[in-house]
Amino acid sequence: MPVPAGGAEPPLTRTRQAAAMVEVLKRVETGIEGLDALLRGGLVAGASYVVQGPPGAGKTILANQLAFGHVRNGGRVLVATLLSESHERLFQCLSTLEFFDPALVGDQIQFVSAFDTLEQEGLDAVVRLMRQEIGRQQASLLIVDGLLNARIRAETTLDTKKFISELQGHAAFAGCTVLLLTSSRLQEGSPEHTMVDGVIDLGETLVGSRAVRTIQLRKTRGSAALSGLHECQIDSAGLTVFPRLEALYSHPSHPGSETMESISTGSQALNDMLGGGVSIGSTTLVMGPSGIGKTSLGLAFVAAASPVQPAVHFGFYESPTRLRQKASAFGYDFAELERSGALLLSWQPTTEGLLDQVGARLLKQVDSLGAKRVVIDSLGAFSRLAFDPARINGFFRALIGELRARDVTMLMTWEMRDLFGAEVSAPSPDLSSIVDNLILTRFVELDSRLRRMLSLLKVRDSDYDPALHELCMGPNGVVVRKAFEGASAVLSGTPTQSEGG
Repeated sequence: MPVPAGGAEPPLTRTRQAAAMVEVLKRVETGIEGLDALLRGGLVAGASYVVQGPPGAGKTILANQLAFGHVRNGGRVLVATLLSESHERLFQCLSTLEFFDPALVGDQIQFVSAFDTLEQEGLDAVVRLMRQEIGRQQASLLIVDGLLNARIRAETTLDTKKFISELQGHAAFAGCTVLLLTSSRLQEGSPEHTMVDGVIDLGETLVGSRAVRTIQLRKTRGSAALSGLHECQIDSAGLTVFPRLEALYSHPSHPGSETMESISTGSQALNDMLGGGVSIGSTTLVMGPSGIGKTSLGLAFVAAASPVQPAVHFGFYESPTRLRQKASAFGYDFAELERSGALLLSWQPTTEGLLDQVGARLLKQVDSLGAKRVVIDSLGAFSRLAFDPARINGFFRALIGELRARDVTMLMTWEMRDLFGAEVSAPSPDLSSIVDNLILTRFVELDSRLRRMLSLLKVRDSDYDPALHELCMGPNGVVVRKAFEGASAVLSGTPTQSEGG
């Protein structure tokens, strides 16, 4: 490319040079599921972090889980406590967690109590002790538990800054990453915040009578990260973080295919109404009241799966055993489909689970099976897992977008409240706009009989049959047939026969 007059380099050349100069920071993986995703690969090697939160928030579990994971990846760890609690008591609590291995304690992981040194000799003596132990242990990770006690012992803010600065200096010289744990909820202007490279905030929120653990990266100097509040949990495996799906998949991870091919819905009549079936990677939403047959349409959809095109039925209300029984009544052999690897029946009771946890579980099952068909029964149950209702639309958009990126064809259900009536309570406009096909089902009273009505409200980029049909179920599966030709006001639920009808 020619150089402009005056010798200045063209803007494009300068941009390329700047991009080439961007340094990729070395990372230390935490080994904590979900946390590395928040940190975009892990902690920055050689950096220092404050882990803060009230007592019981999970700071000690996070730090020790990271320590044992770090050792298993070849690192060495020094854990220095400024607390009066004995190490024996700490080990007793950690022994209930799967990541804890007592064989590593005293060798790759060294625990040192600096409480007496802090109390009797002050902060300078603690720094000297740390420097000595970092060198002796050849530690690549330093964890200091009880930063609040150091802050209390400091006579001035400057003393706190000096303490942290000297710790960072010695650790950085040894190529050591630092975690400082504190039970104090530090403000952005506190000396600890200004001195460190990152702040990890653990908390707990009461939603009704339910407690939801949360994690937030409040500061990540010189490093990209997923901002905002994320859910997490502590169980026998330790701490698990569930990044918000709308943050993790703000852009789908894959472009997805551009095929316009169609696949069967499991009902030939419904295929014909849709103009040949549903497009690969499309999303179909079936709306209707309880008992109308939404789940049955979902069973027909996954019954059309094969080992080449497997399916996941992700349900909240009916167990796999009940679904197999219902499918058998329709003539579908789900047990054989499961044996062949063509079908996974996944049940998520509505009494447990976090929104992002359940979403991540669905995506993991899709990837594990290589699924190309997914039924979600129902979206309403998903929304009840959210402690922040304002998130629902963004969550569904991210989940649907990520499934579409995997070339998964989806059928989802949405329960409407009213059994009868002309009014249709559709999902939010934002959700309706991202689904490709909308199917409305209603109960209709006609000739002293209660009948099921099905109609297509929307089929993206395709011609379709807008006529009202009757939805029937029996030993031959789900059947859709033309009906109501001689009736008017069918959608009201109480149609009338037209003259000559």
